[in-house]
Amino acid sequence: MIKRRVAIVGAGMTLFRRRMLETGKELCFEASRMALDSANLDVDDVEAVVLGSAPDAFDGIHMKGEYLLDGAGAVKKPYSRIYVGGGTGVFTPVAAWWHIASGLFDVCLAVCEEKMSSIYPHPQKAFWSIFDHTLERPLGVNLVWIFALEMRRYMHMYNIREEEIAEVAVKNKRNALDHPCAQLAAKITVEDVMKSEPIVWPVKKLDISPPSDGAAAVVLASEDVAKKITRNPVWIDGVGWNLDSAYWTNRELAYPKYLENAATMAYKMAHIDKPRKQIDVAEVYDPFDYKELHHLEGLQLARKGEAAKMTCAGTTQRNGELPVNPSGGLLGVGNPIAAAGMMKVCELFWQLRGEAGKRQTKNDPRTGLAQAWGDLMQFSSVLVLRT
Repeated sequence: MIKRRVAIVGAGMTLFRRRMLETGKELCFEASRMALDSANLDVDDVEAVVLGSAPDAFDGIHMKGEYLLDGAGAVKKPYSRIYVGGGTGVFTPVAAWWHIASGLFDVCLAVCEEKMSSIYPHPQKAFWSIFDHTLERPLGVNLVWIFALEMRRYMHMYNIREEEIAEVAVKNKRNALDHPCAQLAAKITVEDVMKSEPIVWPVKKLDISPPSDGAAAVVLASEDVAKKITRNPVWIDGVGWNLDSAYWTNRELAYPKYLENAATMAYKMAHIDKPRKQIDVAEVYDPFDYKELHHLEGLQLARKGEAAKMTCAGTTQRNGELPVNPSGGLLGVGNPIAAAGMMKVCELFWQLRGEAGKRQTKNDPRTGLAQAWGDLMQFSSVLVLRT
């Protein structure tokens, strides 16, 4: 079967905040309604719905996919739930893409939701259950603990200083000052990051994105339908994903090979052979500031160990040669796990249509990349978008 071209024709997102009063259903409804309104469509025009959400424990509701169904507009429609941890937000529109590219549907709504405030004392408590009960839990491990190991290994392998990594947090939190949905926008300095509360060395409080509640959604349509809906569709030209071993002790933590594999898949489909020159704007997953650098290298947008130098040189600034996370990313806008990646897809939609307002990059972008990362540090999803 020859796959059909698929475009994003609408996008919407809620505020990203801690302890939102809205339920998960209501967050899904708000994001979906905004996405449909931006495409001048109604829920009756949607033929299928793909929803992304992380562990049920976050919302404290068993079978959360079924619970969120009506809020996401999926009543009496084909419906599926995607869950690959933090990678969910980009993998959900990938799943919606194949619904349409296969010829099964012409309009599909992709919705991602997360309400992390429901779990006490902290969402990290839910993450603890994902670790191997024999090899890992006895160590008292948590995700920040493991990320600190990865950050330290990355710094050691490529001789990167904490101050260089802190530049990412400074950039992204400042970018988020222009985002109307941002939770943790701030004008900070490298010194502020370095003096912030130590969590697990070398990770400090301002190196980390905040737990958040929120939702985001996009509307996808086949080529014929997209051209009727809008004069400015944003085409999905490449998709990629890859899953490595869940045993983080068996992998080289300094370089995300699984992300390179996912990016290669997406680039091949999008006919990209020089990503550093062909990608105009990138929204990469940044739950920690070092992860932006890590991911830029896995995406082949920087050579191994050189993403920090690019950042310090201003290359990744909003007005730089390769703007990275002009939205403010997870560090500035917030990190409702599944919805975080979808926020990045929404941002690229607005960037490529010239609708990002104060966040608009200065290089007249035509090709953008969204990437998310999840499961237990070993999965990545990649999306290449073009106008």
